[in-house]
Amino acid sequence: MLKITGLSFAYDKDSVLDDISFSVDRGEHLGIMGESGCGKSTLLKLIYGSLQPAKGELYWGKKQIKGPQYNLAPGESYMKYMSQGFDLMGVTTVAENISEFLSVFYPKELKERTEELLDIIEMKRFAKTKVKHLSIGQQQRVALTRALAQKPEVLLLDEPFSHIDNFRKNSLRRNLFNYLKQEKITCLTATHDRNDILPFADRVLVLKDTQILAQKPILELYKNPGNLYIASLFGEANLVPINIVKSYADTKRKIIVYAHEFKVSQNSGLPVVVKKTYPMGSHYLVEGFTEEQIIYFHSERNMKIETEVYLNISLETINQRLKL
Repeated sequence: MLKITGLSFAYDKDSVLDDISFSVDRGEHLGIMGESGCGKSTLLKLIYGSLQPAKGELYWGKKQIKGPQYNLAPGESYMKYMSQGFDLMGVTTVAENISEFLSVFYPKELKERTEELLDIIEMKRFAKTKVKHLSIGQQQRVALTRALAQKPEVLLLDEPFSHIDNFRKNSLRRNLFNYLKQEKITCLTATHDRNDILPFADRVLVLKDTQILAQKPILELYKNPGNLYIASLFGEANLVPINIVKSYADTKRKIIVYAHEFKVSQNSGLPVVVKKTYPMGSHYLVEGFTEEQIIYFHSERNMKIETEVYLNISLETINQRLKL
């Protein structure tokens, strides 16, 4: 188990993390989310040991993780960290970059392991290509294999797919995270992209204003985000008073409603005037105005500007959010 207790850190006098505590079970995948500058990358660097905490303790099982005040080189043998800077050897080939971390005393195993890792990142045909000739997205994929080469017990990923083409991301995510589960490798993924973790993480930790704002099983938090900040990390969301959606409601309490949870009607519900539409491929994201606020919702068809439509929310969604 990875255990972090009372962790605090500041750059100069600017506090980034303050009294952070959480744990991650062996083999668990924890997603770390939050706005830019909230401390996601800093947290991974503290766990890896490349930054020295102002206070707090970090343990992997019974082994204490110590920072640069205690270790000349950051990191532990059982832990790998893939940062947003890839640290590759540009003048050597993709295969050589991977095999650098494998034992040359077992050539058969080295070859098999290198091919296995090339399969995971879908770059077998680039094995003999020098890294300096690769695109930045391809280099990011090579950096992933270097982090995986020695089968770490703990893997720290900082925006691991940020430079990879959209058409390639989905299969790479499946390849990587299925492999980590199969090998029972503990993984922490810091990301701003919900698609990196929503289908794959067991739990998510949300950071804001130096604190942990939430930590729950990821689907549980998605369905019941608690506030607009958390909901916005997962998609377009609105904060609306119940009584303007359901006129018979006797409360002015506000609830979170994702854009896709609104149902469009031509004759009853919350009246909204269409101001803008954005084609999203499978649907349109519509920006509408009520008398009180802007509302974002989905529509299967395009809508004319200044058209009035009506929005409804299912009772199931309302009751689910009211439980918070």
